[in-house]
Amino acid sequence: MDVFENAPEQALAWHDAGRGAVLATVVETWGSAPRRVGAQLVIAGDGEMQGSVSGGCVEGAVVLEATEALETGTQRLLEYGISDGDAFAVGLACGGTIRILVEPVGAVLPVDLLRTLVAARADRTPIAYQVNLDTGARALIDDAYADRFATDRSGFEGEGRIFVAIHNPPLRLIVVGAVHIAQALVPMARIAGYDPFIVDPRAAFGSEARFPGESILPDWPDEALEAIGVDSRTAVVLLTHDPKLDDPALHIALASRAFYIGALGSKRTQAARQHRLAEAGFEPHQIGRIHGPVGLDIGAAAPPEIALSILGEMTRVLRRGS
Repeated sequence: MDVFENAPEQALAWHDAGRGAVLATVVETWGSAPRRVGAQLVIAGDGEMQGSVSGGCVEGAVVLEATEALETGTQRLLEYGISDGDAFAVGLACGGTIRILVEPVGAVLPVDLLRTLVAARADRTPIAYQVNLDTGARALIDDAYADRFATDRSGFEGEGRIFVAIHNPPLRLIVVGAVHIAQALVPMARIAGYDPFIVDPRAAFGSEARFPGESILPDWPDEALEAIGVDSRTAVVLLTHDPKLDDPALHIALASRAFYIGALGSKRTQAARQHRLAEAGFEPHQIGRIHGPVGLDIGAAAPPEIALSILGEMTRVLRRGS
């Protein structure tokens, strides 16, 4: 993702420290704009900044606007594009256009609302920040915009002037089975924006030497999944081939809102797995959530190729829902 993930938290910290803070958010793009809608830059009253709204093209100009907005206590809607002489002068010459909303914390963006947003993010609660650019009304919404949450897509609603910024929890991947495929899948998933967790009670498999710097839980899978927490932004991938390890994890995953559940094994293994789960009381629609054999059918053979097929299927389910 090209958003600054901790912009709300940094803005609140700078405001609470008495430095002043402004949030600048990309609300609309055309052409080959360098950042997606929702990308954020946070600016302190002394000019320090973190994040990006253009990859460096217009940040200097936005900081100046933000500093002035903080002094006047007003929001600003900025637009930079190739046809705008001022924008061209600061480097946006790639044929794209971006529109940026500048909101001083306190005077425009209510501190209590920002504090609630930060708390929701800390609790991994999906929440939308809604602002009406005409009336200035701002609110946090958690019971609407299902399509936007599913696709992680911020933007304007319809033809109106209501901007919706989606704040989804970071993606997580729980891998049960510290096998060779996991050694390839975990770094791939991290590059794709996931926070990976490796679960394996077998010390010889889940070792620091095999997974340097990664989060390894040597607990029984059901206990580990309970401890980590499985929500709508979590993928669960089972790689052990061992029902003693896979099935306890499946019992937790199938009762959760995990967006993806995948299990390694042949069609015969999958059929046996389905039979055991049915005997355990799971309904067909629950069992049908399992992607098995796991991964896209790309003819994968070696562990890195299998890992690639798994990550590809995870991405398809995340973005398309199937």
